[in-house]
Amino acid sequence: MQKMIVSDLDGTLLDHEHKVDAFTAATFQALAQQGVLLAIATGRHFLDVQGIRETLGVKAHLITSNGARVHDPENNEIFAENLDPELARALMQPEFSHGSLLNAYVDAGWLVERECPELVGVYYKDSGFGYQVTDLKHHNGEDIAKILYIGDHATLTAIESKIIDRFGDQIYITFSADDCLEVMAPTVSKGHALTEVLARLSIDAEHCYAFGDGQNDIQLLAVAGHPFVMGNASPKLKAAHPNAPVIGSNDEHGVAQQLRQIFKL
Repeated sequence: MQKMIVSDLDGTLLDHEHKVDAFTAATFQALAQQGVLLAIATGRHFLDVQGIRETLGVKAHLITSNGARVHDPENNEIFAENLDPELARALMQPEFSHGSLLNAYVDAGWLVERECPELVGVYYKDSGFGYQVTDLKHHNGEDIAKILYIGDHATLTAIESKIIDRFGDQIYITFSADDCLEVMAPTVSKGHALTEVLARLSIDAEHCYAFGDGQNDIQLLAVAGHPFVMGNASPKLKAAHPNAPVIGSNDEHGVAQQLRQIFKL
């Protein structure tokens, strides 16, 4: 029976420096050689995640922008969902973004309202992924996969409440980290994207193993027959999946260690 492994990146497959370690890469390569299918599910941009997949040294489906984009191992786009342009324009106004760093993902790359070299130095040293400074409050709102607000958690929680009060079920909103609030179309989530991938490959969810650490992994783990929660996971994820096994942290190579036990590597 065909099996699939799907893993989040930051806080899950990547260490605290947001890098792939050699032990994890060797584990994924061994699984690929056994014929196990692989997928990455992340809030990161498709152009960024391609480089991480190359570092892993495997073929894998890519679920990116929290499920707003899905690509097959040959980089063919098989699913895409954008925010409604009028809604996107509203979300990029200072009424909502005040106090945060406003960002947006489009197919061509990462748009940000001002210079933020500190983000590149932390998250994108290996991939070389970079941003383009753009006057987002005057953007036409077309072709936007997701909008991000980066800031302190208290400020972002207030922004989240304001967005939910105004737009409710017109959007899917989630924290990918305490300092990153993200908004996508209402049909978008990692879980929905995983459902699309499993159906395309004719794999039963009961043969899918999923790993995550964040609030944006709640739906992902709900779809998989075998969900695993990282030891360093957010309280919201642990509360949403109280019966899922809690494994080692990302710095303890928790995903690779668990997979080596499951598949007897």
